[in-house]
Amino acid sequence: MADVHDIATRSYNMSKIKGKDTKPEMLLRKYLHSKGLRYRLHNKNLPGKPDVILKKYRTVIFVNGCFWHGHKGCKYFVIPKTRTRWWIEKIEETKKRDSKSIRDLKELGWNPMIVWECELKPEKRNDTLEKTYFAIIKEDKY
Repeated sequence: MADVHDIATRSYNMSKIKGKDTKPEMLLRKYLHSKGLRYRLHNKNLPGKPDVILKKYRTVIFVNGCFWHGHKGCKYFVIPKTRTRWWIEKIEETKKRDSKSIRDLKELGWNPMIVWECELKPEKRNDTLEKTYFAIIKEDKY
């Protein structure tokens, strides 16, 4: 199946996909800040360069896009019909890199957490944000 866009249009579209300060990431950060938690962003010295670093709680949070990180069983993770083999390999490499980052962070004494993009959609957002907050401060009410 051929791509519906020409090369220049596809390149432009792909260049507009953000890696930092995405909407899901901003939702999480705004919520954590409203709860009085202070954090740092994208520390290059930590494995995987986590999106949110809460040093006081030794916790880091990755806000993962369902497509880019291969969220298994998620309706937002669909392998493209063009260049299928290439996409599968790309996403598998991302998953391997994510696993290694999580393992390395645990070895360094950090508590890594993953919040998926689909968990921050309006119908699940409040529950996800509350669970994340209580997991950070260790007052698990669930």
